[in-house]
Amino acid sequence: MNTSVADVRENQQIADRLREMAALLDAQGANPYRAGAYRKAAGTIAQLARPLRETFDAEGVAGLDALPHIGKGIAAAIAEILITGRWNQLERLRGTLDPVQLFQSVPGIGPQLAQRMHEELHVDTLQALEAAAHDGRLESVPGVGTRRAAAWRANLAGMLDRIRPRDQAPPAAPASQPVVASLLEVDREYRRKAEAGGLPAIAPKRFNPEGKAWLPVLHTRSGDWNFTALYSNTATAHKLKRTHDWVVVYFYDDHHIEGQHTIVTETRGPLTGRRVVRGREAECREFYAQESARGGAPA
Repeated sequence: MNTSVADVRENQQIADRLREMAALLDAQGANPYRAGAYRKAAGTIAQLARPLRETFDAEGVAGLDALPHIGKGIAAAIAEILITGRWNQLERLRGTLDPVQLFQSVPGIGPQLAQRMHEELHVDTLQALEAAAHDGRLESVPGVGTRRAAAWRANLAGMLDRIRPRDQAPPAAPASQPVVASLLEVDREYRRKAEAGGLPAIAPKRFNPEGKAWLPVLHTRSGDWNFTALYSNTATAHKLKRTHDWVVVYFYDDHHIEGQHTIVTETRGPLTGRRVVRGREAECREFYAQESARGGAPA
């Protein structure tokens, strides 16, 4: 098969996005290993004689994963670009991510429901939306219900099965998750450094008509996980004046596969006033009980 100019250009455009990710990670103080991984992957792609799209169409994400210096997470990112034309992780660090527009790429989801899903579920990726469709959170969103949630779960599976590694079962997420103690420690580090003005800031496109670089970003590592933390930049967070309370923590395993959690100050129940990982409240109660038994200070 002859390689067209468009094929060559697409390979170079993807390599450029990977280099941009590496540059952003460097500029924002991330683990050099993460930036280096994207840079090595870009080098591989820039030298390929075969179009990435051809490899993906013939062999799927496994064919991308088999390329030198790619790996599962970067292969999934390349597949996301090839399928949707977008890359959520890059857009997030640029400040240009628009989850509402992204969710509308799922057949049957219109702008109002997409907005509601983003605001109610505090998710901004198709993978996180699929996780919500599997664990029952999606059907609890007003206007969704059981039948719609089931239909969108099937639609999401159809879209994401082409992206995720074959050995990764839906919903797409790392095989395990950081313990709540690690998530709460990242939350503490982020809020402390953000309040002290010690973090680089990005200018989000949404809810920021003045284009101010107000959103601090933290990249850190703890144990086997890399983390990125940012304040929640949603309509609800702005309306309730929680933009400096709600923190979204993204976590990545060594394959660069992403998951996310939102951490908030609880306003009701036995954990009122405590920092809580949404969706993992029971684990937080156990964590704080153990902390109190040891005489530790509240988070």
